[in-house]
Amino acid sequence: MNKRSNALAERLEQGARALATLANTLTDAEWQTPVPKDGRKVGVIVHHVASVYPLEIQLAQTLAEGKPIEGVSWDAVHEMNAGHASEQAAVTREAALDLLRKNSAAAADAIRALGDEDLDRAAPVSLYANAPLTCQFFLEDHALRHSYHHLGGIRRALKK
Repeated sequence: MNKRSNALAERLEQGARALATLANTLTDAEWQTPVPKDGRKVGVIVHHVASVYPLEIQLAQTLAEGKPIEGVSWDAVHEMNAGHASEQAAVTREAALDLLRKNSAAAADAIRALGDEDLDRAAPVSLYANAPLTCQFFLEDHALRHSYHHLGGIRRALKK
């Protein structure tokens, strides 16, 4: 097993566990609390993190193959997030946590399958004005960071 990819996978798993741990302690009212500056409910955000792991991994694998990420913009990301929030407004804790467990495990497995050359490969990324970014940077800035980013917002919103 590759040490770098395993370390990255472990960091993703730690973030997902931290988010799940907090989510398991929330009251129903807290689950429904809108997060300031974001507007989405806590439960929707937990489900959001879980639901985008496959896309984040797919994009990282594109970079691992040396192919550019094209046609992805922040406007498209915001549109996708708004659609998700509308579709998942009534998401249950059980559904969100089940998806978080399933998709974080699959994401970690996919990361563990990457070698050092894959992690070091770079290609243009439209989300960043076509800057040539490595697969490892993209993983760290998206799949790994995502749960921590939203966990921080949830904690601030709930003062936990």
